[in-house]
Amino acid sequence: MAELIQTTTEPLHKVDVDVVTLDLIENGLRSARYEMDEVLFRTALSPGIREQHDEFPLIGDPEGKMVVGQFGLSIPDFLDNFDGTIEEGDVLLTSDPYSCGAAISHANDWLIVMPIFFEGRIVGWASQFGHMSDVGGKTPASMPTDARTIFEEGVVIPPFKLYKKGVLDDDALRIILNQVRKPDWNRADLNGIVAACRTASRRVQEMCARFGADTYTSALDALLDRNYRAMKTLLALVFEEGKPLSFTDYIDDDGRGNGPFELTMTITRTGDKVLIDLDGSSPQAEGPINYYINENLIRMFFGIYMITVADPQILWNDGYYPLVDVNIPEESFWKPKYPAALNGRNHGIGRLFDLFGGLLGQSNPDLLNGAGFSSSPHFMYSGNYSEGERKGEWFQLYSIGFGGIPGRPVGDGPDGHSLWPSFVNIPCEYLESYYPLRIDRWETVTDTGGAGLHRGGNGVDVSYRFLEPGTIAIHDDRWLTYPWGVLGGEPGARGTKWIERSDGTKEVLPSKVHDVDVARDDVLHFVTWGGGGWGDPLERTVDLVALEVKRGLISAEGARRYGVVCDEAGMVDEAATEALRATVRSGRDGERPLFDKGPDLETILANALEETGLPAPTAPKPL
Repeated sequence: MAELIQTTTEPLHKVDVDVVTLDLIENGLRSARYEMDEVLFRTALSPGIREQHDEFPLIGDPEGKMVVGQFGLSIPDFLDNFDGTIEEGDVLLTSDPYSCGAAISHANDWLIVMPIFFEGRIVGWASQFGHMSDVGGKTPASMPTDARTIFEEGVVIPPFKLYKKGVLDDDALRIILNQVRKPDWNRADLNGIVAACRTASRRVQEMCARFGADTYTSALDALLDRNYRAMKTLLALVFEEGKPLSFTDYIDDDGRGNGPFELTMTITRTGDKVLIDLDGSSPQAEGPINYYINENLIRMFFGIYMITVADPQILWNDGYYPLVDVNIPEESFWKPKYPAALNGRNHGIGRLFDLFGGLLGQSNPDLLNGAGFSSSPHFMYSGNYSEGERKGEWFQLYSIGFGGIPGRPVGDGPDGHSLWPSFVNIPCEYLESYYPLRIDRWETVTDTGGAGLHRGGNGVDVSYRFLEPGTIAIHDDRWLTYPWGVLGGEPGARGTKWIERSDGTKEVLPSKVHDVDVARDDVLHFVTWGGGGWGDPLERTVDLVALEVKRGLISAEGARRYGVVCDEAGMVDEAATEALRATVRSGRDGERPLFDKGPDLETILANALEETGLPAPTAPKPL
């Protein structure tokens, strides 16, 4: 456990904070959190951070509890696992999930943790991690899809002081950067993260100087307590005392031919508290899809669904954690044994959102979404220029793809959107300016969203034409199982990836693959899954279906899933539509299902090769 060195030993005092001051401090923290983002975006070099914003900031209270932030990382877990002193001017760095209690979850995430001092005392913490586009290892981008251990995934940095009393450890940084393929990117991104944390530290110190440290820290307590009280009320409203709710979903495969992997979650309320139990999930995978997650991050994801749905304006924080107990079995998918590979944990992150959506909505339809978050698709392309002024120069792209967002109680799921709300696409202009490729197509794929009263978002087809030979890698899922629909909504379409070779042949690719050679004028079609639909498709207005046919979001054939008969221009045959809807309704057997996952798993596996062009995975065995 970390030993905190403070020159002022007098404890901070609890004081009453008036509502105006509380509001000023709350919004000051909110602004500081967004300023952290901007500092990093304007100094990073890698497209994953600079353009897509694959980074996550946090400002904590003196104990490290998050008061403002964006998903992921746990300072208390980091501090519990750091063996050494921490004093003013220290800046700590790690990329080792196994050495920080899974405060981060794979070696590409470089985590900075910094104490915030004011007048000799720790008044808070600033922290941020960013996904480094490359950290070494056996394949560009450091995400080998067949890895079995973390040692294959690049440099793994143990927790240490990058800055000690404000002085940079140049030798240690030089050794770390010598392991990676793009040291200039990593240095710039890391410097940006440190600068962002220092910016947050200054803003907190300014608020302490303005309001007093006692008032500032008491305001943090009030903000944390507000979330505690909100969650206590929500738990009593949403969950019936003593009644377990369970839900199961699957990761399709682990990149080594094993799968599907069963992920089960059960929630039970007892008194004021709930237990989130992940028992029943598959054992850890042989391949790198394991999602090593600590209990605080489970609590965090749970709070995203509960508190932000109830009141999106609340400054969401860790205050409710005492109300949520978590059980994660050892040597499971969620808590693998060292040194299991972890680089593909992005699929587990997506499935957590699907699991919570499917589970919480069983007791409250206002919390029920279809599936569709599902994964965070990755695409990588690298090689050396073969001619021209840049001949021999190394190029490397890491990018995150978007899929269909599920239909929701409030409306349709967005088409081709990110799992993470603050992520954005890398602009085509950027890609074509900085990389030897051309974007032939970037469009939503008609009919891939699940039909419903509220349609699931369509997936996207991004077609990359390669202008230089190189190698590519892909990380995705939902190629086998379907993003399920809810309350009568239908499942979304599965994703698929294939290459149109320059010689006219077609090659279907697995959803998880690396070191695939591509030649000049080969075209990769990166097609993502659609979101599941919400509600009965026959309840969707005919005019809206016709409009989406006209816009190319639904085909004339796809409109029949909504009971609408029209041509490709969206011209509706009203008599035929009325007759079709009547026929469909009369042919139904009982109420529409709460969940529609498509065919059963046995059928999906039996038909895998015929339907997807890929062999079915083999049932995973305990390691």
